[in-house]
Amino acid sequence: MSYLEYSVKHVPTGPSKILHFNWALLLLISAVAGVGFLMLYSVAGGSFQPWAEPQMKRYALGVVVMFMCAMVPIWFWRSVSGAAYLGTLVLLVLVEVMGSVGMGAQRWIDLGFMRLQPSELMKVTLVMALAAYYDWLPPRKTSRPQYVLIPVILILIPTAMVLRQPDLGTSILLLTGGAIVMFAAGVHWGYFTAVISMGVGLVFAVFQSRGTSWQLLKDYQYRRIDTFLDPASDPLGAGYHITQSKIALGSGGWTGRGFMQGTQSRLNFLPEKHTDFIFTTLAEEFGYIGAISLLALYMLIILFCLASAISNRDRYASLLTIGVASTFFLFFAVNMSMVMGLAPVVGVPLPLVSYGGSAMLVLMLAFGLLQSAHVHRPR
Repeated sequence: MSYLEYSVKHVPTGPSKILHFNWALLLLISAVAGVGFLMLYSVAGGSFQPWAEPQMKRYALGVVVMFMCAMVPIWFWRSVSGAAYLGTLVLLVLVEVMGSVGMGAQRWIDLGFMRLQPSELMKVTLVMALAAYYDWLPPRKTSRPQYVLIPVILILIPTAMVLRQPDLGTSILLLTGGAIVMFAAGVHWGYFTAVISMGVGLVFAVFQSRGTSWQLLKDYQYRRIDTFLDPASDPLGAGYHITQSKIALGSGGWTGRGFMQGTQSRLNFLPEKHTDFIFTTLAEEFGYIGAISLLALYMLIILFCLASAISNRDRYASLLTIGVASTFFLFFAVNMSMVMGLAPVVGVPLPLVSYGGSAMLVLMLAFGLLQSAHVHRPR
């Protein structure tokens, strides 16, 4: 019996699919989302409006999306990966032409009932396209230069488009997430060493270009770097966000000030307390124990994803699962590093916790694809 015949005969069909759903993973995702609802309720002063209730509705819709995606065979998602990637590229072009502007950046398309951020969707469709490419490519050709160039182009095109919006945080996630999928597919480590070396050179060029006619970053992005290196240099201006964030983190201590008792968030000292800096609100109210508990939930989700990827005999499904898991990891790792002052503030939300429509729905779509890979894996 061939592997294909084995796969067809040994994957669940019909109602039995629900039995193979990764319920433990859904429970962990729901627990993290529940933390988000609790914190959004707190930062609104003990009200479900204007953030907690809409977030709950989006999560409920997201769960439906997850189940719908999970019940679709993984071979279907493999077959539409290229079209999904190209469609998202078209949406990124539309952002340039008719996108709506918010907080100085042009990142959204107004659909009337919601604002769609195509760059969020690209995080998923890029992983799908790369997984499909390496599923098609024979493993012996993975590290040949001509076959390495194709995924590099697939990664760099949307990264450059997102960087123009400008959205440095998302462009970093696209670049890093794509590189992780390439590494997992078996691309030789020498390529990554070369890229890291060029990255060091690029960082040097970024600093050297400041104030010149060929300046590589926007002025506000340079200010974020200055703030990262020395927040105290402008505590009431560019350094205000991270300064207040550190005060909130430190004031929580081991057990926190108590639910809805955080002074930094309650007195509105902490900016963006319902989006990018919501983790500091959690740390202030529930302390180190609350912060480390959320981190533990995140790491459990990653472990469940990696276990599913390792046990999956389908190359596309395994790479897709690793790609989704790595994107999710980068989300919370960058956000937590950012609000603790370990990385520049780049505007990356805390997954499943920060308020936001596009990020929540796209993340649940990604977990739906992961569930499809898990449900339909050959047994």
